[in-house]
Amino acid sequence: LVTDIPATTGASFGQEIVNYESPSPTMGIHRFVFVLFRQLGRQTVYAPGWRQNFSTRDFAELYNLGPPVAAVYFNCQRESGSGGRPVRR
Repeated sequence: LVTDIPATTGASFGQEIVNYESPSPTMGIHRFVFVLFRQLGRQTVYAPGWRQNFSTRDFAELYNLGPPVAAVYFNCQRESGSGGRPVRR
């Protein structure tokens, strides 16, 4: 979760609230969404106390962010065969 990204620069210039955690599903298909909102100005944003079942809608409402301006969605799952049978020696 990154806030206060200047419109003329990349995300590396923003304020990181929660660090990125790469997907590592253990089983099944997992859905991931990256959502971009336009902030009306700098504001204090607090890190949510949880990652699971995070509600983007509730977060946007809490901070009065309005509708998203962009989003990226993808599915991922564990590769078949990874962590499979033990190797005999």
